[in-house]
Amino acid sequence: MGAQAIKTNLVLILDFGSQYTHLITRRIRALNVFSLCVSGTSTLQSIAELNPSAIILSGGPHSVHAQGAPCFAPELIHYVESKNIPVLGICYGLQLIVQKLGGQVKIAGKHEYGRMEIEVAKVEGLFGNKNVGAKQSVWMSHGDEAVRLPEGFEVVARSNQGAVAAIENRARGFYGLQYHPEVTHSPEGMDTLKYFLFDICEISASWKMQDILDEELKVIKSTVGPDDLVICGLSGGVDSTVAATLVHKAIGDRLHCLFVDNGLLRWRERERVMETFERDLHLPVTCVDASEQFLSKLKGVTDPEKKRKIIGEEFINIFDSFGQELKQKLGKEPVYLVQGTLYPDVIESCPPPGSGSTHSHTIKSHHNVGGLPKNMKLKLIEPLKLLFKDEVRELGKIIGVPQGFLKRHPFPGPGLAVRVPGDVTLGNHLDTLRKADEIFIQSIKDAGIYDNIWQAFAVFLPVLTVGVQGDQRTYSHAIALRAVTSHDGMTADWYDFDHKFLADLSTKICNEVVGVNRVLMDITSKPPSTIEWE
Repeated sequence: MGAQAIKTNLVLILDFGSQYTHLITRRIRALNVFSLCVSGTSTLQSIAELNPSAIILSGGPHSVHAQGAPCFAPELIHYVESKNIPVLGICYGLQLIVQKLGGQVKIAGKHEYGRMEIEVAKVEGLFGNKNVGAKQSVWMSHGDEAVRLPEGFEVVARSNQGAVAAIENRARGFYGLQYHPEVTHSPEGMDTLKYFLFDICEISASWKMQDILDEELKVIKSTVGPDDLVICGLSGGVDSTVAATLVHKAIGDRLHCLFVDNGLLRWRERERVMETFERDLHLPVTCVDASEQFLSKLKGVTDPEKKRKIIGEEFINIFDSFGQELKQKLGKEPVYLVQGTLYPDVIESCPPPGSGSTHSHTIKSHHNVGGLPKNMKLKLIEPLKLLFKDEVRELGKIIGVPQGFLKRHPFPGPGLAVRVPGDVTLGNHLDTLRKADEIFIQSIKDAGIYDNIWQAFAVFLPVLTVGVQGDQRTYSHAIALRAVTSHDGMTADWYDFDHKFLADLSTKICNEVVGVNRVLMDITSKPPSTIEWE
C-alpha cells in the first residue's frame, strides 16, 4: 500500500522528534481513521500529494529559538488555509504555530514536566464538549511557553500555574495543545483528539482493514507484470508470512518463497517453520542451508550495525542466486522481492529531523530497511510498510493465516546475531543461547502466559561469572531474560513475572544448559532501551 493510495480522510502527522509521535499515529488509527507520520521538514509538494484532511504538528525536543530548529515548509500556512485543512499543534507544534503566525514564545519561568492539571477557559472549538472551569489531568513536557498569541487566537485552557495550555483560531483553522493528549497520562486526551477529528475536521471513521486488503491486492496486481516472477524471503515470523500470503493471493504461483537457515535461528526453528508452511499455509517454499556462509562473514565482527549490514547483504546474495536458479529452471529471472517491512521498521530506521542531517540518530538499521545494498537488482514490494504489528495480525486473520501462527512473538530479521552481543561465532555461544531460549519460551507457554507477552527471549552475555555448581567453583556465562508487553513495538514495558516462576526458571536453565551459572532479568522499558539488545 503506497501512501499515494490514501486520498481521503488522511490525518498527516508532521514529526518534529517527539518520543510520542508514533503514539499519535496509533491513537488515530484506533479510531478507524488512517494516519501517516512524515518528517516535519517535508516539502509542501510531498505533503500536498498526500491530500491530507487534517494535519498534526508533533512535539519535539527542540526549542523554537534554537539555531537550526526544525520547522514546517514556509508555504504550509498558505496551503492549509487555502484548502481549509485544520491544523493541530502539540507542544513544540503549538509553539511553531505561535511563532510563525506572529506571536511570541519565550523560555518559561517555570518549566512544566509530568502530570499537571489544566482548566478549560472556553468551550468552543477543542473543548466544545466540556464546560468552562472543567479540570483535567494532562501530561506536560515543555521548557518554552507562548507568552503572546498571534492576532485572532485565544486561550481556551490554562495550567494550574497559569501558563497557556490550549489555544485556537477557529476562523483560520489553527489549534494547539501545550500537553500530550496521546499518552495514557492524559486520561481525557483521546476525548480531545476525537473532538478535533470528528467535530472540528468532520472526518469520518471509515478506515477498515478490509479496505487495506482490497487496496493492496489491487496495487500488487497493477505493479507486478502478468509474466513477472516474484520471490519472498520467509523468516518464519508473522510479518514475512502475512506479506507472502498476501502476494500469493494476488499473483498465485508466480510467487516463489525462500526460507534461509542462516545459522542464527532459534532451537529447531527450521524444522518447525517448514512444517507450518507445508501443513497450514500451503506456500511454495524452498529451504536453503546457508549457515556457513553467514557465520563465516560474521566471524570477528562485534559492531551491531555492521552485523546487521552483513546479514542484509548476504540475504540479498542468496536471493540473487535463487533468482538465477529460477531463471535456469523457468527461463526468466525474478523481478521483485517481497519484504515484510513494517511501519515501526521504517520509523526506527529513519529518525526525526532537527540535527541538520536526514539520517542521523538512527536507532538501528533493519536488514529490510537500512541493511540492503544499494546495487540490489530486485525491486521491492513491501505491502505492510504502513502498518503496525497488531494491524498486520488483523490483516493476516482476514486472509486466513492460522491464529496460532499470528500469535507468535516477533523474531528479528538478523536472528540471534542481535541477541549475542559481540562476535556470535565464538565458542558455542549460539547453541547455549538456543537451549536457554527454548527453556524460557516453553516455560512461558506451560504457564499459560505466552499470549499475554508481546515478545520474550533470552540473551547470551559474553562475560564470565563465578558460581558454585555441584560443590565446585565454576567460571561460566550469564543469560539475560527479556519479556515485554506492547501494542505496536514502538514503546514497551517489562513483563512482571511471578517470583516463583522466575526462581524455577533460573534453576532449570542453570541445571540444563551447560556453561551457564547465572540468570539475569532485564527490567528496562522502551524507551530508554530498545526491545532487542543490539
